Amino acid sequence: MRRHSAQLIHQPDVLPWLGANFWSRTGGPLMWRNYDPAVVREELRVLAGHGLNTTRSFFYWPDFHPEPGRVDDELCARFEDFLDAHVETGMGTIPTFIVGHMSGENWDPVWRGDRDLYEDVWMVGRQAWFVSRMARRFKDHPAVTGWLITNEMPGYGRIYQVDPPSTDVVTAWAQAMCNAVRATGATQPVSLGDGAWGIEVTGRDNGFSLRETAEYVDFVGPHVYRSDTDRPRQHYRAAFECELASVTGQPVVLEEFGLSTDTVSAANAGIFYRQTLHNSLLGGATGWLAWNNTDYDDLWDQSPYDHHPFEMHFGITDSTGAPKEPLRELAAFAGVLKAVDFPRCSRTDADAALVVPAFLERGYPYSRPADRPLIFTSLHQGYVTARAADLPVALTREADGMPGEASLYLLPATRQLTTRTRRELARRAAEGATVYLSFCSGEHPVTRGPWFDDLDGLFGVELQLSYGVAEPIEDDVLELTFTEDFGDLRAGEVLRFPVAGNEDSRAYLPVVPRAGRVVAVDAHGRPALVVHETGVGRTVLSTYPLEHMAARTARVNPDVTQRLYGALAQLAGVRRPVTVADPHVSADVLVHADGRRFVWLVSQSPDPLVVRPAAEGKLHGLADGAPVQDVALDAYGVAVLELR
Repeated sequence: MRRHSAQLIHQPDVLPWLGANFWSRTGGPLMWRNYDPAVVREELRVLAGHGLNTTRSFFYWPDFHPEPGRVDDELCARFEDFLDAHVETGMGTIPTFIVGHMSGENWDPVWRGDRDLYEDVWMVGRQAWFVSRMARRFKDHPAVTGWLITNEMPGYGRIYQVDPPSTDVVTAWAQAMCNAVRATGATQPVSLGDGAWGIEVTGRDNGFSLRETAEYVDFVGPHVYRSDTDRPRQHYRAAFECELASVTGQPVVLEEFGLSTDTVSAANAGIFYRQTLHNSLLGGATGWLAWNNTDYDDLWDQSPYDHHPFEMHFGITDSTGAPKEPLRELAAFAGVLKAVDFPRCSRTDADAALVVPAFLERGYPYSRPADRPLIFTSLHQGYVTARAADLPVALTREADGMPGEASLYLLPATRQLTTRTRRELARRAAEGATVYLSFCSGEHPVTRGPWFDDLDGLFGVELQLSYGVAEPIEDDVLELTFTEDFGDLRAGEVLRFPVAGNEDSRAYLPVVPRAGRVVAVDAHGRPALVVHETGVGRTVLSTYPLEHMAARTARVNPDVTQRLYGALAQLAGVRRPVTVADPHVSADVLVHADGRRFVWLVSQSPDPLVVRPAAEGKLHGLADGAPVQDVALDAYGVAVLELR
């Protein structure tokens, strides 16, 4: 299975993009009214001095487009000076055209009125005109390295999706905007700036579809700010969303991520940046733009900071320009990218696949949008578990026919599959693959139980469900006792899982084994894990929703399910180039075009650790090339080594 790692290649001197979304501390979104060339240059020098090469910049729409047929020439002259300042510091910038939403507030040009941004033909024409004028004016400036159409249009065009536009309408709007850029002769890559918040990534239909707009854009840009109840899940959130956002095969740029230091300690702000940067790199991101460059303490009485005060302190520098922990982490990350020559690196192939059900992104008749959060959270937890098991895993989408061949297919807490996929999984198992599925009843009372055909035949069991009734898990802790060896799990070994879920999903699947063989039982002696040998492969059924229960449990990771994933990998013959016995530490590998291999060790431990990885070859220090056996990791630390 190929793991996505496409990179932009158009301008090597500022690639990969590593930088920050930029508003000067002189004005925030109003910086162009209060433009100070000296302050801007000082701000850029600080970023460049820490290894950053790119900013994302913004045409604040109400100011730059004050009348339907006029742009503000004075502000454009200031923006040109801003571009010159980038050239002076050796940086590039990605201008953003339609900026009517920012940091918790929406601003309209005074002439918009109540016109719809997507469906009013005149209004769409005015946007395209503005995009065209700005692109034509600045397209030949050497500092411009890319373009973004908007900033988070889903939160601006139809506020918070009370009445989301249709995909057809949004796609036509996107086509018009991107064509307006390209019609000027601009050659830089273009994307939408929508945050990749559409259905293929989040399961929420906001009208923006990565699949439908792929024809018009050159890269995809997730904006990731979601919170969690589990720290490792939080640390892998951006990586997982980047994996989902790679559905079109285009480069994925983590276009916005960050945090307000009003909400975390300085040390934990640094840890979050470190984890997000390295894990998203291992998740396929090939560009990173932090939110944002500076704090705004002097703008406390200006919107949006007067009503969203925490927005003042998302900066990677403080309001005097001094670096904060996030900028120090970005600088260290820049050093790693240089040391491994990242533009010539790619991810290794994977022998294991995480199956993304089509029900996440397709509105089948009478299927429920409310089922999609369950799919997302179970997949997210499964992804975190695979990382803890040092299991290189590719995402394969049911909607695409599950392209590629894997030795191990993981379907975590999966309730819904199409008929075609059910048969395809049976075929792949018979031909040698291992197919694992954990049962989930669903989080809603409508059509409880599996929503696919012949579970019995696929897993060699006879299910004992009663119609419409969930079989409750009454224990607070699920105990799985292995009745025979299973991978590296020994007969008699017990795995314990905290039980969670609502009245619908806190349920197990009662079965009687037929062709399947019970390899683990629960505390009541009921089948908990069943293996069905079929052809030259096998299927494996967990009768409990292990990943769903973990996803609904706070502070659960590293979840013990990683032991099961490790055993499945061993049973399936999955190649794991580097493994670490401590589940707090995940291992993964990038391959350079010249054949060199680089190992990432990422710790999710709150305490320092010393680990001894097992590897296909010898580990060496990245800086000095010295042989390495024991690796010291700080709390939530990262080590990068060479594997020879």
